[in-house]
Amino acid sequence: MENNRKITVILLAGGKGSRMQMQIPKQYLPINNKPVALYSFEVFLELPEIHDIVVVCNQEYEHLFKTTTKSVTFAEPGERRQDSVYNGLQSVSPETELVCIHDSARPYITPEIVRRVLEAGILYGAATVGVLAKNTIKECNEFAFVKHTPDRSRIWEIQTPQVLRASLLREGFKQVHKKNLTVTDDVSIVEHMKYPVKLVEGDVRNLKITTQEDLLIAEQFFHA
Repeated sequence: MENNRKITVILLAGGKGSRMQMQIPKQYLPINNKPVALYSFEVFLELPEIHDIVVVCNQEYEHLFKTTTKSVTFAEPGERRQDSVYNGLQSVSPETELVCIHDSARPYITPEIVRRVLEAGILYGAATVGVLAKNTIKECNEFAFVKHTPDRSRIWEIQTPQVLRASLLREGFKQVHKKNLTVTDDVSIVEHMKYPVKLVEGDVRNLKITTQEDLLIAEQFFHA
């Protein structure tokens, strides 16, 4: 991939991880004596395609992300995920063409995964990593009766990184704020603008650590 575009990563590392029921947030729990958040952070550090990184985290954890290999700046977490992304976007350079957003609680990413979604982002303006659903999905009504069974071959479980053209993301946030929308992931911001989003194959190991069981599973991936 040509390295002639300015690409900035927004690494979301400010979540509280309350479902983990631990004293420290899940993204700072250790796997093999390394905080979860540093696994993806170090992947981005090693990629020449990435020019700089904005880490969204509480100040007490900023020292974990100190490096001399790339420009790293910090932003404060927001109340919701989309607020944290917006705060991070305020620290993105005006020269940045593409923004790559990643949940630091997903430690198992590879350079190959990142490059695939970056290339799709360059081509299409908006792209996300995901995997095809393995299980049959049922949509239910408010009484928990099956309403619809969608075609599984068209259902994806969405992961991160998600890549968007910086100008498109900024315009999307204008619409989100104007309409007071709540979104659960970053590409949803531009979906509300009817902008097409490209799906890129990820990896089932790219799970988001939410529970203690997830942490144990992730540890097995890194021991494999």
